[in-house]
Amino acid sequence: MERVNQTFFLSHGSPTLSIDDKLEARQFFQSWSDKVFQHKPKSILVISAHWDTEFPSVNTVPRISTIHDFNNFPDPMYKLKYEAPGAVELAKRVRELLMGGGGMKRVDEDTERGLDHGAWVPLMLMYPEADIPVCQLSVQSSQTGTYHYNMGKALAPLKEEGVLIIGSGSATHNLKKLDFSITDGSAVPWALEFDHWLRDSLLQGRYGDVNEWEEKAPNAKMAHPWPEHFYPLHVAMGAAGGDDAKAEQIHTSWELGTLSYSSYSFTSSL
Repeated sequence: MERVNQTFFLSHGSPTLSIDDKLEARQFFQSWSDKVFQHKPKSILVISAHWDTEFPSVNTVPRISTIHDFNNFPDPMYKLKYEAPGAVELAKRVRELLMGGGGMKRVDEDTERGLDHGAWVPLMLMYPEADIPVCQLSVQSSQTGTYHYNMGKALAPLKEEGVLIIGSGSATHNLKKLDFSITDGSAVPWALEFDHWLRDSLLQGRYGDVNEWEEKAPNAKMAHPWPEHFYPLHVAMGAAGGDDAKAEQIHTSWELGTLSYSSYSFTSSL
């Protein structure tokens, strides 16, 4: 079994990523297997912003269904399906790691939930064959960045088992501030400032600052009024192996002035 020495944080942006060829980020996701990550993993664990629970939860489903968890989008999007096999054994292993080394007292199993659009939209572009087993792990928006970073550290052994760990969220996420007059791929100043702070903090290895982003980052509450789209980043950071992991920005682009597609890889030092 080939070890996976990278974890990833992917900004999945708008659900229209699934159909809009004009989005620069769509080409990035489609180039995944050729340019970003050539190794085919044994299975995939996605920590998605769109599954937010009081306690960590994993979905133990043999055959994954497609959840169309968005409203008032073009009809063709509701016909899209990503029917990958479920990764039941991986889900149970995640639960074991979180309750063991992670020290969590409760991790739930959901025997019905499929993939939300934070998982299936990127995966549909990255692995269109849908032949790699997938499971999801939820975030806890009532918790902190450090909590999710430590959750990731507990999951680090999965890389030795051939598992690709993906945090799927958004580098910025304030839907009330989307500017539909901006169509040229540019960004408004407050969003760009936060995005650049995040990039510089990650590339300089200041993971502690990113864990304490609400105090350290400029325009933190403007960029993330709620934290659920940011916490998948902390899990990916932690799962890479902690403070010695090396971050790289693997994509950046913008939609509607405030929605960043900035995405990162984290490479383990060992």
